[in-house]
Amino acid sequence: MLSVAVATFTTSAHAGGTLEERKLPMKFNWVACEPNCRGWVSAVGIITADTPKDFEDFARGRQLGGATVVLDSSGGSVNDAIALGRRFRNLGLMTTVGISVQHRGAQGARPTVAPEAYCESMCVFVLLAGKKRYVPDAAHVRVHQIWMGDRADDAKAASYSAQDLMIVERDIGRLAKYTFDMGGAGDLLSLALNVPPWEDLHELDAGELKLTNLTTTELLADVLPQIDAAAPAMAGLAPRLQEKLQEKLQDRFAGESDPPPARSTKTAEAVVPTGSAAAPVAAEQK
Repeated sequence: MLSVAVATFTTSAHAGGTLEERKLPMKFNWVACEPNCRGWVSAVGIITADTPKDFEDFARGRQLGGATVVLDSSGGSVNDAIALGRRFRNLGLMTTVGISVQHRGAQGARPTVAPEAYCESMCVFVLLAGKKRYVPDAAHVRVHQIWMGDRADDAKAASYSAQDLMIVERDIGRLAKYTFDMGGAGDLLSLALNVPPWEDLHELDAGELKLTNLTTTELLADVLPQIDAAAPAMAGLAPRLQEKLQEKLQDRFAGESDPPPARSTKTAEAVVPTGSAAAPVAAEQK
């Protein structure tokens, strides 16, 4: 699989000795929100070869049609993200970016969505799969090129064969078709494909989110009905709930000031080939 550089906010995949949830393989959870609130799907982590099947396992027996997926992800495999996105669209799912926060022990408190979250690399194309798409002002949506996953640590110094170039070109073509099928604009591909893995990811501003058709609404209520729009911004919450939400955010982004490790996670990690030992490594966007 092609690999796109792992778009990360921190310089290390490890935060305080633990791996951030959004750097682990993607997990799906249903966030119940009652009464008078439908709930949503929390999707946190990297998209791997197992993610489409994991989602099918999660969806089995659930009535997910028209539900909302709340994304917090550093990206992942190009082709598996495309498969996941097409499944989302088939189900008529809506998408947004955020961190699901459940206030355990707080009587009568509903779960909320904190907006200070990240959707990077191939996560952006999964976001595009939503029938309706909302990106809060505080969220970070960032893009860059897809690249050979086993050579992104030092992309300039690596060597590439004709077959490698074929794989990259093929997956760019697949990504382009998917983008247009989902209603995205060519500007999204242009912005992403202009950022090589040795440069910082490009964060889309409000104008670019509209230009690329990544956002279809400016109203949180369009994708998460009956959710208090002030809650994600931590406005109007009781003091203790504000503390809980702040603690959740600090835990999620802990260790961002840590010194960079020997191996940067700002570029794609090596992809372990599956099947035949001679199978080519494909591009993967993380």
